[in-house]
Amino acid sequence: MTIATPIEAATLTCHLQITGDLQGVGYRWSMAQLARSLGLSGWVRKQIGGNVQAVVSGPTDSVQALIEWAHRGPSGAKVQSVSVTPAEGSFRGFEQRETGWNLPF
Repeated sequence: MTIATPIEAATLTCHLQITGDLQGVGYRWSMAQLARSLGLSGWVRKQIGGNVQAVVSGPTDSVQALIEWAHRGPSGAKVQSVSVTPAEGSFRGFEQRETGWNLPF
């Protein structure tokens, strides 16, 4: 008897650049909590100037769900734009990183 194994979901890794009025509303904390609950790995950090930068990796559907959320953010956030570009990397877990300049990821 042959046992079929489930096909592994496609993995997607993206860099997100989020602009808007994002400070003081728990944007990074909320993103990290959602990413963990979706089983994603990567990181999020505030940039000097108040924008937010993130790299997320995981099953395509989960990454897309987080990107959709990023356009809204938590209550009180006023998101102006979300730029999404392909990225590479291998991450363990999802972390909030220290504030930084517009650094390469």
